[in-house]
This record gives sequence, structure tokens and C-alpha cells, in this order.
Amino acid sequence: MASSQFLNNFIIPDYILVPGSEVNVNDDDHVPQCPVLVFVNSRSGGQLGGDLLKTYRALLNQKQVFDLGEHAPDMVLRTVYANLESLKLRGDRFAVKIMESFKLIVAGGDGTAGWLLGVVCDLKLSHPPPIATVPLGTGNNLPFAFGWGKKNPGTDHGSVVAFLDQVMKAKEMKIDNWHILMRMRAPKEGSCDPIPPLELPHSLHAFHRVSEADELNMEGCHTFRGGFWNYFSMGMDAQVSYAFHSERKQNPEKFKNQLINQTTYAKLGCTQGWFFASLLHPADRNIAQLAKVKFMKRHGEWQDLNIPPSIRSIVCLNLPSFSGGLNPWGTPNTRKTRDRDLTSPFVDDGLLEVVGFRNAWHGLVLLAPKGHGTRLAQAHRIRFEFRKGAADHTFMRIDGEPWKQPLPVDDDTVVVEISHLGQVNMLATHNCKSKSVYDPSSPRQEDEDDSDEEDSVAEEFRKFGAADTFRIPDEVDLSHLS
Repeated sequence: MASSQFLNNFIIPDYILVPGSEVNVNDDDHVPQCPVLVFVNSRSGGQLGGDLLKTYRALLNQKQVFDLGEHAPDMVLRTVYANLESLKLRGDRFAVKIMESFKLIVAGGDGTAGWLLGVVCDLKLSHPPPIATVPLGTGNNLPFAFGWGKKNPGTDHGSVVAFLDQVMKAKEMKIDNWHILMRMRAPKEGSCDPIPPLELPHSLHAFHRVSEADELNMEGCHTFRGGFWNYFSMGMDAQVSYAFHSERKQNPEKFKNQLINQTTYAKLGCTQGWFFASLLHPADRNIAQLAKVKFMKRHGEWQDLNIPPSIRSIVCLNLPSFSGGLNPWGTPNTRKTRDRDLTSPFVDDGLLEVVGFRNAWHGLVLLAPKGHGTRLAQAHRIRFEFRKGAADHTFMRIDGEPWKQPLPVDDDTVVVEISHLGQVNMLATHNCKSKSVYDPSSPRQEDEDDSDEEDSVAEEFRKFGAADTFRIPDEVDLSHLS
């Protein structure tokens, strides 16, 4: 059991958390070095979420630990920060010091973590708190990217105390926030939206007008907007993810732990044809046949993105962690840095890494020390334009949440545009995988033997043997965010 002296570094007094509470501190009292607000998705990780909630409440002030199934984080943060500002105006130096050192802990899957990041981004707080993530989901790409691991943690007192110790020692690092805008023509028949609302990711929702200057704003169109932190993907990888989520929704009793989930995911990769895409996946579903893609490297002109005809999956990546911790971009060598103007995948440089894959065998290249996908571009903005073609739908995915996207059946256009929105502060451990463009120790280039992204299939077999923006609707089952 941790000493009370250690836990005092994290505990926040009631009067800071609940407006109108009696002030029970004085100038001689110990100001917590690392005051934290804890948000737990109690439905993540099977029983783990509920157990973790109980442990945090046993160790800290119960009023600083929140169950996301009962408390919306935007309301909690608005209340706490409004109280802090009020106390600050009244000369409460204790409250000022707490505001300056606040940290957030969020326990859940990538969807839960992304929700909290979005809330902090949207609220534009005077002192935005950095965020530590506890991995309770299946992929756990966000926690893994910042050094918090990808395995479900222990929920006993010792494990939680060890995590709190890491939080106190963690460094702050910024992460880019990406805005996504999707526009499609309203259907000519029927009263339903093109996509039932609950079949879209929770971070995408209807938005009737973006701005007067919005060049995509047109009469008779449906607009959806939202945001993401890790990736947007389209094609075969999103199709497999969609099959997994559909199966879990129909048979939730079969998805009780992380190992079972990951095994089921691998099986679906086979049954969906991802490993034998050239035989089972129609050529008209390849990315180049589905969409015209434009990108903007930095502020300037749009350029056409050249996508090889064999690419069946495209990933726009913000973090060096995809599909359970793999790094699809890698680190370009000196020649590619010079000839193609490519850089390492920094999480705060305002650029997305755009990577393509032919099939699951191509994806296995990521298991090699210097393996990576087909590097297509780095982009500050990217736009997908879908017109009438052989396919009537494709599959898309944002931070682990997939959906089946209808495509035009007449002369209309479906547009998906991604652009840089802002940044949020994260907490990172000493063995963090993510790199900052402002950190001189971050690698800028790889050794000269960086593998060629156009390795042949035969070579692959030889190697391997085979807020508003992020608002969560009231009716959403939080277990689907794991």
C-alpha cells in the first residue's frame, strides 16, 4: 500500500472540485505536486474498467474520479475550471497552483481517449491539462504511442500506484489534432440520411454549416464533421475492422478479453480476403479506382496524389502506432529525405503520413526492423473525391471506429477532406514511441539500408513465410468505444 505522503501528491481537496464547498486548507498546507482528475470508462476491458474505478476511488478523493458512463467530461471540466477561475479572482493561491499543475488520466480504449482529447481541445481552457492514457481497449494505439503500453493494466492498488508514479515523472508532449469534413448529396428519394447516425463513428456527426468561406458548402448536401488523433483509413483494413465490430455488436458475449478480440480480428482478416486480396478483392475497389485524391504538403497549392493501382488500403497517420503498435511510415533514409522531401513521423509537425498497402502480406513487412508501407506523401491537408463508379460503397475508419460509406450512384460527389486543426498536450513516459519535431534527440533519418516500399510479394514471403467536434451522443453504449 502506498504511503499517504505519496498519495498526497495527487489528491485534490473538495472545495476545488465542488463549488460552494467549505475551504479547508491554509497557506501552510501541502500543494499536491501532481493533482489529477481521473476519467474511467467502466465498460472498457470487461470487468477491468469497473475494478480500476474502485481502486482509484479508494486511493484518491472520490470526487476527483469519474465514471464516464455517469459524468460527461466536458461538464466536469467546465465546472472545475469555472470554480478555479472564481477562486483565483478571490486570491486563492492554492487554487492557482493546482490549476497550473493539473493533469488528466483517462482509462479506456482509443475511442474513449480520443473523446477526452477532443473535449480538452474544444473547451480551450486557460491552462489545458496534459493527458495520460490507461490502455483498456483492443488496439490501444494512443497509450502505446506515448509509452503507456498496449496491454490491459493491473487494477490492484500496487499497479495503480505504479501508474501514478509514472504520471508524476512523465514529460509533456504536444499532439496534432485533425479535423475531418465529409460532404454528400442528400438522397433524392426517402427521408433517411445517407448513413444512419449510430453507424457513423462517435466523433463524426451532422453539422449543417461550416462557414461562409467553406468552398464545399452546397445546398442540398449532408455535412458531417469531427476529428481524430491517430489515423483515418480507407479500404480493406477498414473492411476487416467493420466485420469485427459488426460481429462484436451481434455477439458481445464472445468478446470478453483482449486476447480473444485480437484472435477474432486475425481470423476475420482471412475470411474477408485481406490476405488474398488480388484474388478475392475486385480491382474496382482499389483506392485509385475509387477516388481522386489531392493533397497539400504545406500551405500552398493542391497536388494530385499518385496512388499505385495495386493499393487496396490507404492510411493517413498521425501517430507511429497502427494496428496494435506498428509503424507504417518508418523513418526515411537520407536519399528519400532528399529526393522526395520526406521526414520522420513527428506527432506535432502539422503533417499526416499517407501510407498505402496492397494486402495483408504487404502489412507483414511492418514486422521487419526497417519495414514500412508504400510511402505516398506527407500532407497538411488531404481530400478524397468519390464519383460514380463500379462500387456503390467502401469502408472507412477513424481511430479504430469503422463504417460502411455509401458512394455516389449518379453524377454527385462524396467529398472527405482532412485538415490540421490544433494541438493538445499529452503526457509521455521515458520510453515514448512518438517523436517531437522540437526535440533535438528525435531521429530525422534512418540508416541507408531503409527497405524499399516496393518490395515484391515474393520478397515479402521470403522474409515472413507467409465536445462538439468529438461529442458522444447520450444513447451511445460506451463499451463500443473500447
